[in-house]
Amino acid sequence: MDRGEFERLALEQLDALHRMAMQISRRHDEADDLVQETYLRALKAADRFEDQGQGVRPWLYRILFNTFYTKRKRDNRGPTSVAEFFNEESKETQPAEPPPAWDLACFDWDHVDDRLKAAVENLKPEYRAVLLLWGIEGMKYREIAEIIQTPIGTVMSRLHRARKLLADDLAEYAEDLGVRVAGTNLTET
Repeated sequence: MDRGEFERLALEQLDALHRMAMQISRRHDEADDLVQETYLRALKAADRFEDQGQGVRPWLYRILFNTFYTKRKRDNRGPTSVAEFFNEESKETQPAEPPPAWDLACFDWDHVDDRLKAAVENLKPEYRAVLLLWGIEGMKYREIAEIIQTPIGTVMSRLHRARKLLADDLAEYAEDLGVRVAGTNLTET
């Protein structure tokens, strides 16, 4: 694949990468930096990219996740300021904290109820990432496993758990809508 074709294919994934960066980082500025670093690394390694039938998207996601987790590990090794140390125990929302990760401008889900958004937001990050890669980005288990570098069984387990947690969290909402909840299967009444 020539450089121009690679760049065109990579740039087609910009919005999707930014959405995922927002979900994993939970901050606009950090998401912007993650996407920029992802593309910088991808362009530097473009000559080593080999399309294995899945296109450039899974490869870019893998770079995004690796960049994010590398940065987190590096940040966690750094010193903690005295102010941060004492604020860690506070249960109040601090004014400088990032906004919620669910950004309707990115997802354009105006028709989605706030309870569903809150339920997705409340999932653990590892469950939320797998659910969004599968449900929003339409990726297959194998692609997700490669991106987050875990076994495919772990992806399947996390997705199952995420869906179960959502179903449990939204059971009352389903009943309000007249949907009968039978186990984990939702059926209309």
